[in-house]
Amino acid sequence: MARKKDGPKVEELTGDEWIATYSDTITLLLTFFILLYSFSSVDQEKLKQISTALQSVLNGSGGVGILEFNMNNGDVPIVGESIQKDNLPQAEADMYSKVKEFVDENNLSSTVDIQQDERGVIIQLRDNILFESAKADIREESKSILDKINNLMDTFPNHIVVEGHTDNLAINTFKYESNWELSTARAVNVVRYFVETKGQKPARFAAAGYGEYKPMVANDSNDNRSKNRRVNILILATDKEKKQ
Repeated sequence: MARKKDGPKVEELTGDEWIATYSDTITLLLTFFILLYSFSSVDQEKLKQISTALQSVLNGSGGVGILEFNMNNGDVPIVGESIQKDNLPQAEADMYSKVKEFVDENNLSSTVDIQQDERGVIIQLRDNILFESAKADIREESKSILDKINNLMDTFPNHIVVEGHTDNLAINTFKYESNWELSTARAVNVVRYFVETKGQKPARFAAAGYGEYKPMVANDSNDNRSKNRRVNILILATDKEKKQ
């Protein structure tokens, strides 16, 4: 009796074959968004929204988007970090260059730091330049520095935000119950000097006190705490003024 020939072997399906196709699709989507990010000048807030939306689609949650964190350490949010001058729109790059040139010409380089973030150009002063410890009255000898900065502001039509920042050491005095009050009072006094003494238009200015809650570095040493105690004079980029 002839033996029955075996037919072609059929692989048994497990029901999980779709995973490979799904994984390939997700990889392509991720690559697509990374390419968009690398080729474009992106509004950071819109990028965060896109990232969060993509994250929600992929895992069904409303968690933090994958692009919201610093790729260097996965810890510090990208939004608010300093931006390289080469990556700035032309108008903001020109403003940064003008501020830096003014600072150099007026011998302010040893007194102030210049930074740039997505909001505009920041002129940063250490608190001990402007104020005594735990006080908000402007030092008499520091007013000449503010006078020079006032001359710089006269060359721009942009709005100005003065921000007060402290370290994380608690304060509780008769005048200031917390770092909120101290940082706010310092910012307000700088604004009042520009407006009441130097004649700037009040509507152009805003004051904000952040206390200890927007540190530049960790408050884990005396040197780092001194860096966090600062006053920022922010010259808003033109597109950010429209949102004020």
